[in-house]
Amino acid sequence: MTPFDQPSKIKNLFICCLWPSRLLRLWTCRRPRTRRNLLLGTACVIYLGFLVSQVGHVLPQHKGGYRKISSRSLQDAAQTPFLGIPLDGTLSPPNFQEPQLGSNGTLLPPNVVYITLRSKRSKPANIRGTVKPKRRKKNAIPVSYGQHFPKATLVGWEEAFAQQPGRATRAAGTKGAAIALEARKYQLDEHGHKGMTIRERGHQRPGKISGAVKAQLQPEESNIRIYSESPPSWMSKDDILNMRMLADSPIESIQEVPSQKAVLAVFARGPSTPGTACNQGHCGIVKRPLDMSEVFAFHLDRILGLNRSLPSVSRRSEFFQGGQACPVILWDSSLSPTDNSTHSSVRLTWGQYQQLLKKKCWQNGKVPKAEWGCTEIHHHEWSKMALFDFLLQIYNRLDRNCCGFKPLKEDSCMQQGLKLKCNDQDAVDLTHIVQRRHDQRHLAFIDNKGFFDRNEDNLDFKILQGINEFPASAVSVLRSQRLREKLLQSLFLDKIYWESQGGRKGIEKLIDVIERRSKILLTYINAHGAKVLPMNE
Repeated sequence: MTPFDQPSKIKNLFICCLWPSRLLRLWTCRRPRTRRNLLLGTACVIYLGFLVSQVGHVLPQHKGGYRKISSRSLQDAAQTPFLGIPLDGTLSPPNFQEPQLGSNGTLLPPNVVYITLRSKRSKPANIRGTVKPKRRKKNAIPVSYGQHFPKATLVGWEEAFAQQPGRATRAAGTKGAAIALEARKYQLDEHGHKGMTIRERGHQRPGKISGAVKAQLQPEESNIRIYSESPPSWMSKDDILNMRMLADSPIESIQEVPSQKAVLAVFARGPSTPGTACNQGHCGIVKRPLDMSEVFAFHLDRILGLNRSLPSVSRRSEFFQGGQACPVILWDSSLSPTDNSTHSSVRLTWGQYQQLLKKKCWQNGKVPKAEWGCTEIHHHEWSKMALFDFLLQIYNRLDRNCCGFKPLKEDSCMQQGLKLKCNDQDAVDLTHIVQRRHDQRHLAFIDNKGFFDRNEDNLDFKILQGINEFPASAVSVLRSQRLREKLLQSLFLDKIYWESQGGRKGIEKLIDVIERRSKILLTYINAHGAKVLPMNE
C-alpha cells in the first residue's frame, strides 16, 4: 500500500497545501486588526484540534501493526536457522516467545534474551620440551630399493591397516605411507629380529632370558621423551644416554641382591659377561615400586645443581612386580666398597660427624690437621647432602633412628625398633655415606628414597643440625620461583614415571610438597643466619 492510498494522509496533505494561501489572504485583507486576530486564533485552534484527532486516530493503527509485524517476524526467525552461530553448545540459542497482553489489555514488552558466551577454557602453560611435535608424513623414511621384506609381512600390514574402522575408504591411498613407517621400524630394530629368531626356535639359554621376552622388552619408541631440540640444561649428555639405556635396552640376565632388597639387571650390549657388562656401566639395580621416589630424587638433584645421585628411571618388566613400574638405578662400579652394617665407605658416628662440621675439613684448599680426625670428604659435601635430604626427608643417612621426628609404623626405624635408641645419639652410626674410588673428596648419594606424606609440623630438622652453609646453586633455584617449571619439564622426560604417578595432576601434588618444604628451608636459612656460598670446587 502506497502512502497516497490512505485517505487521512491525502486530507492532511491537501489542507497543508491550502493553508499558506488562506493565511496570506487573511493577513492582507482590509479588516480591523482585532477581528483579523480573532479569525487567525480561531483558525489555529481548529487546526490544532484537527491534528490532535488525527494523531489519536493513527496511534492505535501503529500499535496493531507493530503486534502483527512482530509476531510474523518472530515466527520467521523461529523457522529460519541461525547463520554463523554454532549450535554445538558454545552459544545458547535464544528462546523466542509470542508477545503477551497484560490484565488490562496493554501490550507487555517482549522478553529480553541474554546470550552468554562461555569463556575459553584456560589451558595449563606448555612447559618447554613437553609438547610432542606433529610429524608430517613426507618426513617418513621411504623403503630403500635394495631392501627386501617377507611377502607375508607386507600383506599383514596392508590387511591390518585396511581393517581399521573409519579408514577403509582411505586404505588404498595411505597404504604406502604405512608400509614406509613400518619399514623404518623394521630396519632400525636389529635386536627385534634376533629376538624373533630365537622365539621361533623356542630356544632358551640357562641363566639367560628367552629371546621371546627380550623381543617384548625392546620398545618401539624410547621411554625417555625429548621433543625439543636439546635436553634440559641440567641434564648432561651422559645422563641422557644412561637414562635411555636403563629405560629401553633389553635385559640379558637378572640376579638378586638380597642386601638391598633389589635385583641386578644386566642389559644386552653386545657379547659380554655380567661382570664385564657391569664394569662398563651396562647394569642397573631394579628396586620395589615403593622406592619410586628415587626417580624424583634424581631429577631434583640435577635441577639443584648438586650432581651427586645416580641416574634413575622407571621401567616396567614381566620379571619385576608383575609388570608394575619399578625404579631402575644405574650400577656404578666406581663406588667404593661398603660394609654390611652401615653400607658406608667411611664409618662415622653422629658425634664424629658434628666435630667434622666444626673443623670444616678441606675448605678453601686448607689441609686439615691430623688431630682433627678429618676424612677425605670435603666440608661442602655435608651441606649439599643436608639440603637434599631435608627437601625429600631422607632420614636413613643422618637420622637412622628417627630421633628428629615422629615416625610412622611403616618407617624402617619403627620396624627395627631403633626409635628406642635415641638416648645416646652421639653413638649412632651414619649410613649410606659413600664415595668413589677415584674421587674421595665428593660423596655419591645412594638409596634416595624420599617421603612426601610427612606434614610440615613433623619435619626432621635434625638433618640440618650443624650446617651453617648452603650451596648457592641450589638456594638460587629455590628462590627463583621456577622450581615447579623445571621439575615438570624434567620429570616429563620419563614417560613411565609420569604415567605411574597419574600424569601432570599427580606430579603437581609431589611438587607442592617440595615447594612448601623449600619455603621452610629458606626461612630456616634466614632465621639462623646461614651463609649461602658457591660450592663448585
